[in-house]
Amino acid sequence: MLFIFWSLEWWTMDSPATPGPPLPPTRKTGGEPVIGGNGLGVATLQDSWSWAYSHTLDNALRGILAEYLVGLALGVVGENTRVEWDAFDLVTTSGLKVEVKSTAYLQSWQQVDFSAPTFSIREARGWNAAENTWAVERTRAADVYVFCVFVARDRRTANPLDTRQWEFHFTSSARLTEMLGAQRSIQLSALIARVQTEKVAFQDLAQAVDRAVTSPSRTSMPDPPTP
Repeated sequence: MLFIFWSLEWWTMDSPATPGPPLPPTRKTGGEPVIGGNGLGVATLQDSWSWAYSHTLDNALRGILAEYLVGLALGVVGENTRVEWDAFDLVTTSGLKVEVKSTAYLQSWQQVDFSAPTFSIREARGWNAAENTWAVERTRAADVYVFCVFVARDRRTANPLDTRQWEFHFTSSARLTEMLGAQRSIQLSALIARVQTEKVAFQDLAQAVDRAVTSPSRTSMPDPPTP
């Protein structure tokens, strides 16, 4: 008991008085060891990833995977790491802020019928991860939205790691707000009809994202009726 008390006292004396600034995340390889009580490795970080993140059809993990796939297409995930809860998901090499949304017909749970692909598009008070501050107003902080649809309908062949089983639709945030205002969610069919998003292949996403903010406004184009 005395040893435990002394250990806690030693830890308190040598610990910093405050947490201090956030440490920049270091990109892991997966080979880092999980250290057991004897100081030896008992598993690896890759083992943890395999245990926790293998079910890529799960809607929460599918969303993170969609961010990675878009980042991969944009060439911006090579050295850095994902920032949780930031106001937007990715930044292109030209500085454009990108928000990635995902949806699917298939879910990881038992389904009576296929899901209707739907996206959250709500405005939010974005959090600045670097400064730990919240925006004053609710906005759409990104410059471009990429809407990712996992289109597979057969569980036997569904593979979220296959980019050929995804559709990628994109539009500028300005266009989204112009046509939908403060609307909080929208189904894929309505998104295509009302916002007139463009669909692009995985390998063409980088050019498409840049084009989303440089193409002429479509305000002069008549809008189709709401489905």
